[in-house]
Amino acid sequence: MTMQPIQYPLLVDNTLTRVIEAGSGPAVVFVHGLGARCDRWSGTVSRIGAAGYRAVTFDLPGHGLAAKGDLHAPGDVPGLARYLVALLDTLGIEQAVLVGTSLGGHIGAYAATLIPERVPGLMLVGALGIAPLSMEAARGIQRSVKATSREEIQGKLKFVIADDALVTDALIDEEWRINNSPGANASFVRMGNYVVDGLEHDYVAKQLAALYPADNIRLVWGAEDRAVPVSVGEQCRDLLGGAELLLIESAGHAPYFEKPAAFDPPLLAFLATLY
Repeated sequence: MTMQPIQYPLLVDNTLTRVIEAGSGPAVVFVHGLGARCDRWSGTVSRIGAAGYRAVTFDLPGHGLAAKGDLHAPGDVPGLARYLVALLDTLGIEQAVLVGTSLGGHIGAYAATLIPERVPGLMLVGALGIAPLSMEAARGIQRSVKATSREEIQGKLKFVIADDALVTDALIDEEWRINNSPGANASFVRMGNYVVDGLEHDYVAKQLAALYPADNIRLVWGAEDRAVPVSVGEQCRDLLGGAELLLIESAGHAPYFEKPAAFDPPLLAFLATLY
């Protein structure tokens, strides 16, 4: 069952974003990754909203339909985590389970260390920021986020999504238009440089392990994730005291988008243990 989500612009800490949400009840907030946008979560928001939760996602500054190219907007994980907290305040959300993918997992995890009393649990999907990232991988992310020609975007989508059939012409065209909109390049360059120069100073594994029992954290990985391999998920599991690691077969870096029928049930089961 699904429900039609709504979307609207929202000013948070003087930076405009877009919010997509559905449903009412206990809150679940979904955080997208670097170079992506919140509508990747639209289907998940529809289904989780229909299941009795207030499901919310939003564009990170510099991404999607949010403000771009603003050097005063947050451009690193601590700043984006504080932006997430400010979003919760603006929306009147007192408590929320955070679900973050890729760099969004790092942002959600960092936010949880700032307000653990308001975040009962975390689901981290192909997440960065827990296990150390090699400089080679960091430079690869830096190069990738700056690559915005139509051909490069098609290649990136086929790299992160296991099933080529999901990489439609419409998806490529939309991605190309959004990621070449005014200010997008400046935002991506800034974030890419941060991944190389600053990310390693903001890892949160120790803080998370001290604040959260393993049962309050779930790790989800696509079994065919080439962007952040399963070996990283295994490191995360060990660093977080044995948090459960779920592998979703035939999925790449976006299992929530690629295999929703396999992703949603464990998410709903996890939410039922927290609310």
